[in-house]
Amino acid sequence: MNKKIYRPREGRVLVGVCAGIAAYFNLDPVLIRLGWIIFCCLWGSGILAYLVAAVLIPEEPEF
Repeated sequence: MNKKIYRPREGRVLVGVCAGIAAYFNLDPVLIRLGWIIFCCLWGSGILAYLVAAVLIPEEPEF
């Protein structure tokens, strides 16, 4: 099975990057969001990484 990462259409807060990563790794989105906040506060490059991920991760296709 070929598993792909998508930004979901539902359950997103900003553009769905954290929700998509959480769904891909089968984790709670809150854990991913907290990790991303810590990453942003400690190193500051988390904001840039989030924007890059928002552009590179495609939106979930409609079925």
